[in-house]
Amino acid sequence: MQNKGNENGYKSGFISIIGRPNVGKSTFLNRVIGQKIAIMSDKPQTTRNKIQGVLSLPDAQMIFIDTPGIHKPKHKLGDFMMKVAQNTLKEVDLILFMVNAEEGFGRGEEFILEKFQSVNTPIFLVINKIDQIHPDELLPIIESYKEKYDFKEIVPISALEGNNVERLLDQIKVFLPEGPQYYPADQVTDHPERFIITELIREKALHLTREEIPHSLAVVLDKMERQPNKDIIHVMATVIVERDSQKGIIIGKQGSMLKEIGKRARVDIENLLGSKVFLELWVKVQKDWRNRMSQLRDYGFNEDEY
Repeated sequence: MQNKGNENGYKSGFISIIGRPNVGKSTFLNRVIGQKIAIMSDKPQTTRNKIQGVLSLPDAQMIFIDTPGIHKPKHKLGDFMMKVAQNTLKEVDLILFMVNAEEGFGRGEEFILEKFQSVNTPIFLVINKIDQIHPDELLPIIESYKEKYDFKEIVPISALEGNNVERLLDQIKVFLPEGPQYYPADQVTDHPERFIITELIREKALHLTREEIPHSLAVVLDKMERQPNKDIIHVMATVIVERDSQKGIIIGKQGSMLKEIGKRARVDIENLLGSKVFLELWVKVQKDWRNRMSQLRDYGFNEDEY
């Protein structure tokens, strides 16, 4: 780890991205980092673990934490995700509270603002998806949020189109403390490749099977090894579902759905690893796995880490 001195005013810090499910947190993270490290889906609740994205600039390093969307939990997995999200609020240098410009202030936002009352960390309001609304609609949205909380900054952006994202980064830099370079300049995430591979597979399964809720799907990496004397990596993974009916949907008619999931995931995994990949996928039913602590641990949701 390089440790840049502070005499040159180098800044660094940890920034948590908080918001209701599906406001565009992962899209923003991928836009800023420039690589696909967080899975994106048009279904809510696709991010389960803290995903750290590292942006290294000549004079600053920003470590972004993309948390699970804050929501009222309904099962043990939901409890875990809420703990992860809330714990990050106290650990970071800055919080980005992201909201969707298309959706009005609701109980979800109110629930999150309640959590902010016990936090001393500076909070920016980031109004995302401004490309989806008429410019005249923006000012009333800003005013309505100003009445509810004293945000340090309010920045409207489009994470998808990139509008105003540079300005947001400039504002973040202003609020970061002087500090060391925590990660090497070429490192974009602290998550191991194995984790990102399972997330890429899960993303494809979510995109292609819209009938089922994302929570009931996990992916476990069984094996990853380079083939001797060949530039090819053999990856074996298992998609875990809760019901036999879900297994049927994931496999599809004559295995067509599983084949398509594998085909799409392989492209992203090859980009990640910079190598040819032979991907084998299996599907397994584990009834009610989201409410069993032992299985949550097996599938990477380890509360000791948070």
